Amino acid sequence: MIIPALDLIDGNVVRLHQGDYGTKRSYGDDPLPRLKMYLRQGATGLHLVDLTGARDPASRQIKLLTRLLAGVAPALVQIGGGIRSAAEVKAMLEAGATRVVVGSAAVQQPQEVQRWFERFGPDALVLALDVRIGIDGERRVAINGWQQNSIATLEQVISQYRKLGLKHVLCTDISRDGTFTGSNVSLYRALCDDWPDITFQSSGGIGSLLDIIRLRQSGVHSIIVGRALLENKFTVAEALACYQNA
Repeated sequence: MIIPALDLIDGNVVRLHQGDYGTKRSYGDDPLPRLKMYLRQGATGLHLVDLTGARDPASRQIKLLTRLLAGVAPALVQIGGGIRSAAEVKAMLEAGATRVVVGSAAVQQPQEVQRWFERFGPDALVLALDVRIGIDGERRVAINGWQQNSIATLEQVISQYRKLGLKHVLCTDISRDGTFTGSNVSLYRALCDDWPDITFQSSGGIGSLLDIIRLRQSGVHSIIVGRALLENKFTVAEALACYQNA
């Protein structure tokens, strides 16, 4: 499954380089036409990140997100961006999101997030586990918009939540994000081999259709594509055809 992604700041479509707000690049001020184009080209799922809300929950773009969700219904849409409370999860689901993406809170507030799994169910939640890989191969999960490394490893967090019925994991190798240098295929192959009962989503590094082919062969369930689509490296239709024929 190819899932087009848009990052949003104050209603604008943007891209950051490896989470740095100082590197913001804008791609227009109305994301809905772009999302509808992705659907016309064959996408059945979309990924939205509220970067304004990630910085300040009080400024979460709930009106914009509600309008976008209504405009692309009944497509599967997952939304993330600094989700910190059950109230925010509830608000996103009530606005029409299919799934809510949870990142730092899964590491920093495990008991709280456990309650979310119990309340909303594992199919409504995606754990976003973004990693920095050390020279020793250890995969540390980054938190707070990638500004800090936690002491938790990727394997530890997955194991912890697997006991709660974890179904969906979005994993990003931060060093590849926004680089067009290709994804960390060996990372995803290892994850899919170790936890075949979890559906993994890859993110970061996609720059060509060849990257799609390589990822398809790794066993990942879904491929998140952001900047490559914004910069016309290929279309959603081309990516889907490549994915299906790989």
